[in-house]
Amino acid sequence: MPSPAQLLARLDALADSLRARPDALALLALGSAGLETARLDEHSDLDFFVVVAPGAKGRFLKAPDWLAQVHPVAFSFANTPDGCKVLFDDGIFAEYAVFEQDELGRVPYAPGRLVWKRAGVPDTLAQPAPRPMVQALSSEWHTNEALTNLLVGLRREARGERLTATRFIQHYAVDRVLDLASRQQAAEAGADPYMPERRFEQRFPEVAAALPEMLQGYRHNVDSALCILVWLEQHADVHGRLAQEIRMLAEQIGADTP
Repeated sequence: MPSPAQLLARLDALADSLRARPDALALLALGSAGLETARLDEHSDLDFFVVVAPGAKGRFLKAPDWLAQVHPVAFSFANTPDGCKVLFDDGIFAEYAVFEQDELGRVPYAPGRLVWKRAGVPDTLAQPAPRPMVQALSSEWHTNEALTNLLVGLRREARGERLTATRFIQHYAVDRVLDLASRQQAAEAGADPYMPERRFEQRFPEVAAALPEMLQGYRHNVDSALCILVWLEQHADVHGRLAQEIRMLAEQIGADTP
């Protein structure tokens, strides 16, 4: 597995490759390769943006020789119109996107680290443009959404639609638990604004300890739902009639299951 030093060295090598191309403007590292390099370990991947001159984006995406000349590429997959996921032959995995400078104002991203930039490119490139404030959803909304997810999920389970039941109970409802935890409990550092489940075990150890009972798997939707309900009752204002309906349905499914 690649070491943190190898990951950072790969970014430096990419910067050297880009520096040789007049239509490359900057290399912006994100995530643990950006401002949080202390989090880098042998399981980290590289996330970065390549900023290019107007009209050059297509060339960088269609002919990624600027990557291959740094290290042989074993696999590449264009996962968005702007970027790719790539596995280098030595096991380093990267996700990158290519943008022209004026596009960055329309792209959501967390603050990053400028590994390299051409003279005249502003340092502010590492900071995303301010975005309109979105009104945060209330704890009441997250609680009631989780409860109704459990109710719908159990009804799907009772109908024999176990896959969609699993999604409603062990995915959608648990997502609301994660959101409630982030609103109600003090967390350690390391939050990812775009993926709240990242580093959840380190940030919310008490809640994470309850997750195995909430996520018991495809064949255990009823037990998972009841554990989620108990957690909600202990940490939120749960509507009694809705909780009663969930328990009655769970009991009915249990009685009908051989």
